Amino acid sequence: MSDPSSQNTAAPWHDVYPPPKSVLASIHRTELLHWFQDGKNPGKDFVLIDLRRTDHEVTQSVRKGGTIHGSINLPAQSLYPTIPALYTLFSTAKVEKIVWYCASTEDLRILDPNVNLAVGSSRGRGNRAARWFADYIAEKGDTAMRSYALEEGIKGWAPAGEEYVKLMDEYCEAVWTK
Repeated sequence: MSDPSSQNTAAPWHDVYPPPKSVLASIHRTELLHWFQDGKNPGKDFVLIDLRRTDHEVTQSVRKGGTIHGSINLPAQSLYPTIPALYTLFSTAKVEKIVWYCASTEDLRILDPNVNLAVGSSRGRGNRAARWFADYIAEKGDTAMRSYALEEGIKGWAPAGEEYVKLMDEYCEAVWTK
């Protein structure tokens, strides 16, 4: 049995960055699905950002589950320093809706002090990213661009039905039906 005092007690990766100040804005998977069904295109009309490190990948025939079609993979751990560049890219392209997601809201619940309900995601990645980016949008005085966290993350999207699965790249059913 290991000595509890010898366990790694390092601070979480996000503690080196300031806590987000903005109130969380979220989007439910049904609304995002409607964007796709209405002919809106990721990368043009909105941007989807998958914050997971490697759990979206396919490596040597081992599927890790997939990602929502058109998503950019930007691991949360390297996001904060890139926010100014991302903002410049998105604003130059006139993209007004940015949707951040990670695994799910079931992995770890956090209580957002600015919202009167429990919200969260796997280690808070989706919510934290959406709020950090919203902070930057506010600092720039941009009233057109919006930053959202996908409620329930990819774990809410993938098992929600065939209409959602059709909008996934590298989908692997076995990952979602364990």
